[in-house]
Amino acid sequence: MYETVAGRVEPVPLAAFLRTVAPDLLLLEQAIFIGEQAQSASRLIAVRMPEAVVNTRRSIARKNAKKKGDTPSQAHLSRLAWNLFITNVSATLWPMALVPKVSPIRWHIELIFKSWKSSLHVATLTTTKEDSTLCSLYGRMLRILLNSALCPQARATLWLKCQRELSLLKFVRHFQALAASWLHAIFQSACALSRFLQRACMTAARLAAKAVRKRRTTAQILQDDSRSSRESQVFSAVVNA
Repeated sequence: MYETVAGRVEPVPLAAFLRTVAPDLLLLEQAIFIGEQAQSASRLIAVRMPEAVVNTRRSIARKNAKKKGDTPSQAHLSRLAWNLFITNVSATLWPMALVPKVSPIRWHIELIFKSWKSSLHVATLTTTKEDSTLCSLYGRMLRILLNSALCPQARATLWLKCQRELSLLKFVRHFQALAASWLHAIFQSACALSRFLQRACMTAARLAAKAVRKRRTTAQILQDDSRSSRESQVFSAVVNA
C-alpha cells in the first residue's frame, strides 16, 4: 500500500498514520496505490470503532497471541481501533460515508459459493468413472446456470413489489425441489417451459423471501442514504439484483 509524498510514491505507514488522527475524527479517507509493481489507484477509508468494541478486539488479540507464546505488536493493536476498507470505486458513486455500509453486500458472494457447495453439492461427487463423473458435474453446473439466470429478476421483482429481500439459499432449494418438474418441462414446448418458469418464480417470491426482521436490511440502509427518491429506488433495485 503506497501513497504519493512530494511527488514520490512511498509505502503508507498505516499504524503510525492512524495514531496521529485526531480523537474526534471518526471517519477519514486517504488516496493510495495498491500493488508493488502494477500500482492501482484506490481509496482507503478508515472508520473509528467505539471504545467498547476496540477493547474487546484487543482483549481477543492478546488472548490469541498468548496461546502462541507471543504478544501482539503495538501497530496491530492500533489498527484494531479502526475498520479499514479499500476500494477503487469512485467517490462520485460511493461517497466516503457510504463505503462501510456497502461492504456487507460482499457477503452475498459467500452465499453464492455456499449454495453451490451445500445445496447443489458441487464439491461432492460419488461417481468413479469419467463419463458418469462428467455427467454429474455438468448437470450441477447447468443447475447453477439456471439459478443464476433466474435469481436476479426474481430478487428485483420481490423488492420492488413487496420491499422484501430474496434468500438465495431458499431460492436454490425451491428450484431443487422442482427437479422432476424441471425435467418434464424442458422436453415440452417453449411455451410450456415459459409457463412453468413463470409459476415457479411467482411461487419463489412467496417461499424464498427472507424472514421479516426488526432491524433494517442492507438494501434499506443504502436506500435511506441515497440522495434522491428516484436514485434510491434505482440503487436499491441494482443492489437486490
